[in-house]
Formats: sequence, structure tokens, C-alpha cells
Amino acid sequence: MATPSARRLAVAVLALGLLAALPAAACTSCYGAADAGAPLISGARLGVFLLLGITLAVLAGFVRFFLYLRKRARQAGHDGVEQAA
Repeated sequence: MATPSARRLAVAVLALGLLAALPAAACTSCYGAADAGAPLISGARLGVFLLLGITLAVLAGFVRFFLYLRKRARQAGHDGVEQAA
């Protein structure tokens, strides 16, 4: 468990870090010229959707695998197969 002085030091460092943070300065492509038809914005948007699709496909594979394992466990229970302990 952290001592009170270590906890105070951590809070002080965090507070100083937040106070010393500078505002982010975006480039004109991302901030100033962000109209809907810009090729850079369209490409970034398509890239995000592609990565979301890949992530969802991997998660769906995990779900399918665990449903398969559940089905096999139920089948083993109906067949009377002993489980290893």
C-alpha cells in the first residue's frame, strides 16, 4: 500500500503535468481544411472503417470459437464422457 507522502507526490506530479500541458496544434489537413470531399479525410475515414472491420472479424472469430467449445462440452456431457480433473 502506498504511503500518504508517496500518494501526495503522485498527485502533485499529475497536477503539474496537467497544468504544464500545451494545447495541441493540428495541421491544416486535419483541422483547417476538413471539408467532407477532401481525399485525405476520405482516406482516413476508410482506414478507420477497415480497421474496425478487421477488429470485428477477429472478435467474431473468438465468439464463434467459444460457442464451438460450449457445444462440444454439452455434447461430451450428453455422451457421458468424463472430464479430466
